Amino acid sequence: MRAVRRPPAGGGGARRASIWCALVPPSLSAEQIRDANTRYHDVAADHYDHKWGIDFGDVGRAQVLAKVRKALGGEPPRWGRSLEIGSGTGYFTLNLMRAEVIGEATCSDISPGMLRTLSANAEQLGLEVTTARADAERLPFEDGSFDLVLGHAVLHHIPDLPRAFREFERVLAPGGTVLFAGEPSRYGDRLARIPKRAAATVAPAWRAAMRAPAARHEADADPDEALERVVDVHAFAPGELVSAARAAGLGDVRVTGEELLANWFGWTNRTLEATADPAGVPWAWRQYAYRGYLVLQELDRRLLEGHLPPAIFYNLMLTARKPVGSGRSGRS
Repeated sequence: MRAVRRPPAGGGGARRASIWCALVPPSLSAEQIRDANTRYHDVAADHYDHKWGIDFGDVGRAQVLAKVRKALGGEPPRWGRSLEIGSGTGYFTLNLMRAEVIGEATCSDISPGMLRTLSANAEQLGLEVTTARADAERLPFEDGSFDLVLGHAVLHHIPDLPRAFREFERVLAPGGTVLFAGEPSRYGDRLARIPKRAAATVAPAWRAAMRAPAARHEADADPDEALERVVDVHAFAPGELVSAARAAGLGDVRVTGEELLANWFGWTNRTLEATADPAGVPWAWRQYAYRGYLVLQELDRRLLEGHLPPAIFYNLMLTARKPVGSGRSGRS
């Protein structure tokens, strides 16, 4: 899971990307959305891995490989040159490098804070990556520079998605792959409101049972932390992602869904935890929540994914290819 899906994008970005369900207040322009994403993720960078349970060991590597296999419908090849969009602290790229699925890796993000944390994670893991502060709608790379353009939980943050998809296609080499995972499904997001509301109702009783003090008042927090409410711009129907990829000139487009039971369980627990002081949540509870999520994630994979429509799941995954011999290039 990544940031909480929030509420009606506006400004120029929202009008240009109106085929998607909008989630942020209409008073925000595309530039304000980008600024909010930069500021929020800079503040979040130092504790992001802990907050979202990001792992760079065997568990994290297995999670990322499972997502890539599901997205592709089979085993991944080895890509020589990769570019991650909105790479955050490195969850996808660093785990794929450890699995030897990608060779030379470039990680881009709009947030300098996230890139600093990613670089520290890479150094700790003994991995070499190139980092670049970059807006997904204006990538500072030459045409055909990469064999793989990927991202995890990033498309829903981008104001002008059609322009971003054209940039993905431009920097991709002919025959290269686009792969995005962890994108919010519009219907799945609505379903997730049920466990969130239920958890919010029982939160006081849960805190009492856990002997956990309430979370600090928002007024005491860094003001940029409150921007988490507005950094999410879109939720998607599967067909909308397919249309976006095809409009950019990509082919062999595939959209699949993941996480249903795990999503309900996960959001119930995260909603409860968000009402408490993090230091007061017992270690035993955190282990229960984390291990339970992994168990249900596997149950989703074995029993539900592949048998139910992608739209019903919380997360959507997209893969596509740039046709060999494609002559499309240039900024727009």
